[in-house]
Amino acid sequence: MAEKKVRTRFAPSPTGRMHVGNLRTALYAYLITRHAGGDFILRIEDTDQEREMEGAVDIINRTLELTGLNYDEGPGSEGEVGPYVQSERVKKGIYMEYAKQLVDKGEAYYCFCTPERLAGLKQKVEGSDKEISVYDKHCLGLSREEVEEKLNSGIPYVIRQNNPTEGSTTFHDDIYGDITVDNSELDDMILIKSDGYPTYNFANVVDDHLMGITHVVRGNEYLSSSPKYNRLYEAFGWEIPEYIHCPLITDEDHKKLSKRSGHSSFEDLLDQGFLKEAVVNFVALLGWSPEDNEEIMDMEELIRKFDYRRISKSPAVFDYGKLKWMNGEYIKKMDPDSFFEMAKPYIKEVISKDLDLKKIAGMVQSRIEVFPDIKDHIDFFETLPEYDTEMYVHKKMKTTKESSLEVLKNVLPLLEEITDYSNDTLYEAFKSFAEKNGIKNGQLLWPLRTAVSGKQMTPGGATELMEILGKEESIARVRTGIRMLEESL
Repeated sequence: MAEKKVRTRFAPSPTGRMHVGNLRTALYAYLITRHAGGDFILRIEDTDQEREMEGAVDIINRTLELTGLNYDEGPGSEGEVGPYVQSERVKKGIYMEYAKQLVDKGEAYYCFCTPERLAGLKQKVEGSDKEISVYDKHCLGLSREEVEEKLNSGIPYVIRQNNPTEGSTTFHDDIYGDITVDNSELDDMILIKSDGYPTYNFANVVDDHLMGITHVVRGNEYLSSSPKYNRLYEAFGWEIPEYIHCPLITDEDHKKLSKRSGHSSFEDLLDQGFLKEAVVNFVALLGWSPEDNEEIMDMEELIRKFDYRRISKSPAVFDYGKLKWMNGEYIKKMDPDSFFEMAKPYIKEVISKDLDLKKIAGMVQSRIEVFPDIKDHIDFFETLPEYDTEMYVHKKMKTTKESSLEVLKNVLPLLEEITDYSNDTLYEAFKSFAEKNGIKNGQLLWPLRTAVSGKQMTPGGATELMEILGKEESIARVRTGIRMLEESL
């Protein structure tokens, strides 16, 4: 018998920016299906109309496009099992039809309880301030005639799942193994709300079956709901898909990653100057690692190496430092022209002078981890910062303030004489100067670099900086250095 084609889905709710946890769910579902040569489906779960945010569907589409998670079926790429937006499926009566099937089988029932009665069912959780509401099956005892009468009278209702109160339910997860839950813990969850919309849980089961989903990927916060899902599958007589629950993502303090962290969403990270490829690579490793423990992988490698059985049960820590390191590795590998295009806005934030911005970009490419870092590396090109003359002292090179002052004074006439301020010409001229004056290259270049940059660390050496600054500015800064040294001695 031929193996069933793998079909996974990403089913986000349009409630705002895409959280890193949602992106990981989408990525793992995508990798599972691409590794197996299957289909990846996008389904928009907009049954919670109150939480829906305008423009959120555009964010979902843009994120999937930017990350390269191209879906085979979904809104705009209709297949045979559409529509792929749940509110459109509500209009077609799909969920109500299947809920009524369960009512006919005795696996679900109409509930006409008022909000006031339901509020009276709330119980305090022992040792906690939290309250839970466990439904008491009050409306299960209504006769068929009583139900018909209430429906005809237009009394508001919901449809509830009829779960057993005795025995237990076992379900299998590919990561966590077999999990057994006492049926006494299974509340009769609502399947169809009073507004006619399905609940998240019910719509998930119906749509996953109708869309032929073979592998359900989601966060482990849904583990506790899985027995209810399985009871629905069994009530319909449907095949249960494979469950893959992913571990919690925490911050570095081992607390659940929240919006307050400032880097909980994909767009947050792009705003902070991270490359989309680096983010995808990093997110793939939040709870999974390949057999060879490789860390830098492009999408092609991720697809080839991804084995979901290697997903961890332990919480995954969002290590911001590691993400920055990884992003830096991706930046180093960028084509210089592509890097320049991305770097240009950051360079222009601090440099308004007519300088060779492309050369400046080339100097910082291997030195930054995120694009905003560029500004701190290059701000001195615009204006010489205030600096302490102690920077001229370098024990290893045996430079002092006195020796630096002497070097700068002696080299000034040469700087005024040179007309070609290219890096190579300057370097050769300084090399000859050092030889003639019996000093090491570093004893000349350290004071020069300090004078023209006013920085302890720079993205290039003295000659590279002077090439960009040009003759007039370089000489002016050397003269400033001479004056500052004289005043400090």
